[in-house]
Amino acid sequence: MGMTTPQVVVHRDKELMAQATAARLITKIVDAQTARGTASVVLTGGRNGNGLLAALAAAPARDAIDWSRLDLWWGDERYVPADDPERNHTQAREALLDSVPVDPARVHVMPASDGPYGGDVDAAAAAYAAELAKAAGPEDHGPVPRFDVLMLGVGPDTHVASLFPEHPAARETERTVVGVHGAPKPPPTRISLTLPAIRAAREVWLLAAGEDKAGAVSLALGGAGEIQAPAAAAYGRSRTLWLLDRAAAAKLPAGMYPPASS
Repeated sequence: MGMTTPQVVVHRDKELMAQATAARLITKIVDAQTARGTASVVLTGGRNGNGLLAALAAAPARDAIDWSRLDLWWGDERYVPADDPERNHTQAREALLDSVPVDPARVHVMPASDGPYGGDVDAAAAAYAAELAKAAGPEDHGPVPRFDVLMLGVGPDTHVASLFPEHPAARETERTVVGVHGAPKPPPTRISLTLPAIRAAREVWLLAAGEDKAGAVSLALGGAGEIQAPAAAAYGRSRTLWLLDRAAAAKLPAGMYPPASS
């Protein structure tokens, strides 16, 4: 499957971006559930990911989703104890999951460092890869489900999930999940989906807000290589959507996104 051309949508500010993206996500989930009975979404952490989840929690239209028929996965996780407030899952629970009737069996949490794999992050990553493979059906034609939407926050250095520029995890071409050692951003030990797993998604949405993201957005959308700028290598099978606020889009050339973006 070839790379889909990125589409860029720019919102006035990060609050509007979060609200509009939440509305977009509700529609996508409801459409998938109508078409196939279930939906599958990969969540992201960070300020933009959590802002989106908070906006989703506050959206009246959230009740259109059948939360019992929604599978939730994570793009990456900090390999720290399960109750650590820095874990993406902990933050997602506070922002959204504790306030909606999700089926706990369909919330696929990445292992924690105080779980069954202890300090062995590579074994924990392999276990998550096995869980993904078990969830993949014949129609997915691969070792991961064909996620309806996979969301990624874009870091100021162009990292997505826990795939950092020039880092070994960003070079992985076979495995779907890897343990990340020596990440340049704390904590150094993490679990991450790889680019092959990300590219299995029907749609990949990349979120960036704030002026500190403008350079990364410009680099990733300007033709940078995937090792230099992992965000440039994240794309979906049918759609790749960059959802930005004006500050994050400030260094993009005129004509990169439609004037109607608000």
